[in-house]
Amino acid sequence: QVQLVESGGGLVQAGGSLRLSCVASGSTFSFGLMGWYRQVQGEQRDLVATITSNGGTNYADFAKGRFTISRDNFKNTVDLQMNSLKPEDTAVYYCKAVTRVTLFRDDDFWGHGTQVTVSS
Repeated sequence: QVQLVESGGGLVQAGGSLRLSCVASGSTFSFGLMGWYRQVQGEQRDLVATITSNGGTNYADFAKGRFTISRDNFKNTVDLQMNSLKPEDTAVYYCKAVTRVTLFRDDDFWGHGTQVTVSS
């Protein structure tokens, strides 16, 4: 059973930094695309950043220049370093990983989320 467990959220003042970590486990196959998303209550879940198994990255505009995504394929971890945090970054941050579940199908798997709160 595939599981993703996030850690590293918390309360930080504006301008501060946090590092989120996610450990993925339980897949017979290697993990493909991994990423971070965030959601404010009552709103849709938005992309923050993704990273391929080869290290290719993609960032939402609000994350460019402030956030850095990285991964360790041996440990099946994906991290998100967040700097210069703003109150509008307050959200629940979710880790996502894609992995093969059958010979012909990949599925998305999500963690339970970690709260990030940025005070002004």
